[in-house]
Amino acid sequence: MEPHTDTAGVQVFPPLVYFAGLAAGYIVWWFLPVPILAGGTTALRVVGIIVCIAGFVLGTSALLVFWRAGTPPEPHKPTRALATGGPYRFTRNPMYLGMALGQAGLALVGNALWPLLTLIPVIWVIRRQVIDREEAYLTSKFGDDYRALTARTRRWL
Repeated sequence: MEPHTDTAGVQVFPPLVYFAGLAAGYIVWWFLPVPILAGGTTALRVVGIIVCIAGFVLGTSALLVFWRAGTPPEPHKPTRALATGGPYRFTRNPMYLGMALGQAGLALVGNALWPLLTLIPVIWVIRRQVIDREEAYLTSKFGDDYRALTARTRRWL
């Protein structure tokens, strides 16, 4: 591959997609508050905090695997190596899964249905505009090694 074309061709910044979905959900919530649980509970907030922490730990551990492998986590930069350790043993997209958990957790903490519902189009955008491009790129770049990874590791969970 040419150096200037050695990327997945991702046109969106994934953390911004998640942030936009969360923001859009809370903007709708501002005008039309619909709770996840009528009255809300402390337990819902605690579960939300746990989900947020799980998302942070998952995403951070994935970043560490990338750094140890010597490859950048940004999808607009060339991938130098396949990440296969840590959370990549059970999901091919732990950073995106971690951000999804973060958005879901923040919706639970706020007892706000809209930010939880906006996660649906966010995941669709991430899948179609990011993951599909990354998978095609990684298949092209790493061939059988990446195909073997996809055969043994799920996309999400």
